[in-house]
Formats: sequence, C-alpha cells, structure tokens
Amino acid sequence: MHGDGCVKALPPDGVIEYRSSWLSADQADACFETLAEEIDWQRRSIRLFGKRVLQPRLICFQGDPGVEYRYSGDVHVASGWHPLVAELRNRLEAVGDDRFNSVLLNLYRDGDDCMGWHADDEPELGRNPVIASISLGGVRRFMLRDRTERTKRFELQPAHGSLILMRGALQHHWQHQVPRTRRPVGRRINLTFRRVVCPRPERAEPKR
Repeated sequence: MHGDGCVKALPPDGVIEYRSSWLSADQADACFETLAEEIDWQRRSIRLFGKRVLQPRLICFQGDPGVEYRYSGDVHVASGWHPLVAELRNRLEAVGDDRFNSVLLNLYRDGDDCMGWHADDEPELGRNPVIASISLGGVRRFMLRDRTERTKRFELQPAHGSLILMRGALQHHWQHQVPRTRRPVGRRINLTFRRVVCPRPERAEPKR
C-alpha cells in the first residue's frame, strides 16, 4: 500500500484500510509525549501454552464503565478514559458510523517487545468487529497471514500518526502480529479501539 489513504480487500470478505497521515507530525509528536508520560503503563501476564508468562510489552486498558475484555486467559477491566485518548476516540467516531467503548494501549519499549500471531475474534467483540489502530513513535512491521494458508501474507509498516482500520470478517480469516526486530527502533505506542458488547453501554466522561 502506498499513499495517504489506501484500502485493500483480504479474501474472502475482510477489508483493511490504511491512512498514513491521520494525525499531522506535530499532533502525533504531542500525543506520543503525553501518553508516554501520563498513561499508567502496566506489565500484565497472559496464559501461553498452559503457563502464565509476562507480556513482552506494557499495556493499559481504558473504556466506558462496566467494560471488560478477556483475552489470553486474562480479564481486563477498563479504567476511565484519559482526556487525550477520549479526544482520539471522538475524532474516530466523527468521521464514520463506528462507535468504540474501549481501547487497549500498548507500549513497545524496544525491538524485543512484540505481539504474537492472534486475531481479535473474542465473542464479546461481536461477529464482525471493527478495529481502529493508531500508531505513534517508532515504525514496526505489522504482519497479517491467512489462517488456513499461512504462507499467504500481507505487511504494513505503520507510520508515526497513522491509522489502520480492519473491517468485515477479517478477524475470522486472518491473524496479525508485531514481530520482534533486531534493528534499532524507537519506542512505539499503539492504541487499538474496539466496541465490546457489554451490559452497561453508557458513556463515561473523561477523567480529569
């Protein structure tokens, strides 16, 4: 994919959209600095091959009251919205029909921090979830592979201030990852906005 805005269909019926300059350079710089300093970053454990291991990155899960997100054998209860994160959600929602009630923030400290192959296909995300992913800071590889034909792959290198949207049935047929890298790379912050189906859909005010 090249250019500021590109859309690619991933068979059988998934779509990925990439916008390289969703935020201006100044906006992206300011967002990165604020989030790096003000987010309550945590290192949580996950269940992997029957064992509890620490995730190779730092995370923070935010959202509306009552939102919980379960993955890799762990339950994440949403803390309140950081004002800047709430502003980014509002901007996402202002340009389309998608609505998000939670966000998982990831901080990749260096090339050793990563995210393994997975799909956002948890039941609480609904049948065909829309995932909005904002990238800030260091550029890392974002890889996708077909779940049945694993040699069929697609790759992006999301720019600082870029946005990726994943739609349709993509999560049923494709997995994605952010692999480790040995090359020098700066810290990266990624925000993945989702709508979790939960019993309390009311919207929270950003914490101050």
